[in-house]
Amino acid sequence: MPDEDAARSDESSDDIGRLRMGACLSLSGEYARFGRQARLGLDVWREWHGAVEVIVEDDRSDPLVMEAALRRLAGRCDVLLGPYSTRLMRRAGRVAAALDRLVWNHGGSGDDVQAAHPGHVVSVPTPASRYAEPFVRHITAVAGVRLLVIVQGKGSFGRQVAEGAEGVARSLGVPTVRLGPGDDLSGEGSWNLFCAGSFEEDVEVVRRSRAAPNPPEATCAVAAGVREFGQAVEHPAGIYGVGQWFPGRGGEAEIGIGEAGFVGAYRARSGQIPDYLAAQAAAAAAIAVHCAELAGGTERSQLWSAACSLETTTLFGPFSIDARSGVQVGHVGTLVRWDADGPAAVQPRA
Repeated sequence: MPDEDAARSDESSDDIGRLRMGACLSLSGEYARFGRQARLGLDVWREWHGAVEVIVEDDRSDPLVMEAALRRLAGRCDVLLGPYSTRLMRRAGRVAAALDRLVWNHGGSGDDVQAAHPGHVVSVPTPASRYAEPFVRHITAVAGVRLLVIVQGKGSFGRQVAEGAEGVARSLGVPTVRLGPGDDLSGEGSWNLFCAGSFEEDVEVVRRSRAAPNPPEATCAVAAGVREFGQAVEHPAGIYGVGQWFPGRGGEAEIGIGEAGFVGAYRARSGQIPDYLAAQAAAAAAIAVHCAELAGGTERSQLWSAACSLETTTLFGPFSIDARSGVQVGHVGTLVRWDADGPAAVQPRA
């Protein structure tokens, strides 16, 4: 752990004393591959900070289980972190509003989730509608205008990402076609592919598109923003991915553990480089505790006021919210491109 990170941890410990932080995470079920990374990210942050007790409950990737767990945590914790996934976070926002608590959203990027409960949800990730922008702008600048085929997943997350992709494409004069994950991908002429669904949906769409008689010139998938994509798709080199964060792109951290310290500690624990799922959970924890320090307490209105006034950076990148809604406006997603050694960050061309 770098010396400057250790020094910051000591200062934070003196400021706030012992807080209890509760988090619902999917340690089993459909989202377990993501929830486990988030938990490890929180473990790294907790060890660095040293003055916060973190209590994690397994929501089993189930909205009903998550609601019960969040209600339990609300009764015993000062600060609440939401679950991974837009679907689970949608219910978590309703629970926070019903209990008059504030939940820190690190795992639900859906636009509707981020804006649904002003005063009760503070979001850290980039909204879903802005996911596609780095890829669409980059590939248009590099290769010119080509048909963009957008494959939308079954849920609202996929719809919101697809709508955002259409919007930025329209602004650049790029024609689009929107399809479902099982639709025919055969066609004529040059085209690019962007797909936004569940991890499994994206993997299947990429596989089918590569086997098509006329495959896309360039492919980007939300699923390709995490390293597990390389285990699910053979020879992923050349495929773009979009995600919330990638090592080397976080910049200077004004609050919380720095990127180098976080990546090193995570790798020492797991033998792997963290994906954005771990980084965004650690960033949410750092911001939540910092806001408690600023506010001098953990009442909902105090935390909300502190969050609305905050413009800062963490290992995850910039943080700033719309003070009317709680939607994240400061953070920008990251574009990566796979090569033989794995995913590497791309500086998008506009």
